[in-house]
Amino acid sequence: MSSPKTVGLVLGCGASRGWAHIGAIEAFEEANIPIDLIAGCSVGAYVGALYASGKLGSLKEFLLRMDGKKIFSYLDVVFPRSGLLNGSKRVRELFSMHTDKRTFEDLDIPLVMVATDLERGEKVVLKSGDLVEALRATMSYPGLFSPKFIKGRWLVDGGVVDPVPVGLARAMGAGIVIAVDLNSRIVSHNTPTTTTIRGGKEQPALPEKYKMSNQLIEKMMHFYERFDESDTNRKTIGPEQIRSSSATPDIVETIMTSIGIMQERMTRINMAVDRPDILIQPRLGELKMMNFDRVEHAIEEGYIGVKEKLEDIKILLGTV
Repeated sequence: MSSPKTVGLVLGCGASRGWAHIGAIEAFEEANIPIDLIAGCSVGAYVGALYASGKLGSLKEFLLRMDGKKIFSYLDVVFPRSGLLNGSKRVRELFSMHTDKRTFEDLDIPLVMVATDLERGEKVVLKSGDLVEALRATMSYPGLFSPKFIKGRWLVDGGVVDPVPVGLARAMGAGIVIAVDLNSRIVSHNTPTTTTIRGGKEQPALPEKYKMSNQLIEKMMHFYERFDESDTNRKTIGPEQIRSSSATPDIVETIMTSIGIMQERMTRINMAVDRPDILIQPRLGELKMMNFDRVEHAIEEGYIGVKEKLEDIKILLGTV
């Protein structure tokens, strides 16, 4: 049963835009807005799990310290039977380096995640057991990561059916639901010249063409080049099929942008039925899904997005 004052935070999917969730949570904490439960999808579930572990600061420090372009060094290219990347081992490493929490039951804040049953097309709620196994499922971006097999079902990214799982938060008992949607096309005010972040630092303007996905393409090419020349698979799928011209979107950009369009539309449909009490949409429309080197920019836009809605949130909570 829900309580009018129980605050549920919904963290949506969005790949590299997901770091905006860090800034959003920091703004909540700064304003002493309590978060009683979390519903997450894909990268939103990852950030939510670390926040619920009390280790959001560790994640932020790691991201700011790491060159965003090295993100794919944590991923293993595999033969593309069901996905270009096998993330199981790396997801466990990327989670365990920040926290020793292993199960949902270990968390300080109740958390649920959403995944998609690949065969039935149904939403699957993950709320107990091994955290990393659940994260691996909710983060299995179709075509990019191979699906995860859990309890007799092949699961992929929850964003396929529920990119911003408002309904899950209400089902958990939230009386007030605050949702962070990362897939709107609203563009940042700061993009033309520089992005100023808290503390007075500045970042250069966004470059004309990001090279993030090109690093993955190169990694894929090296993978295929390791195949023996006699391998029949290499005759049909090789570097020449992966390498794209500068005028043509590459395979990673095509997959992620296409799914991003789908998720944006799916979010609109879902929210027409089940709207959050507060909807936060950080201005990240200029970021492509693989712009992992824009960590500070994403964090700051998440922070700003919450600050702009603080008065509305406080009115709902009755704290003004």
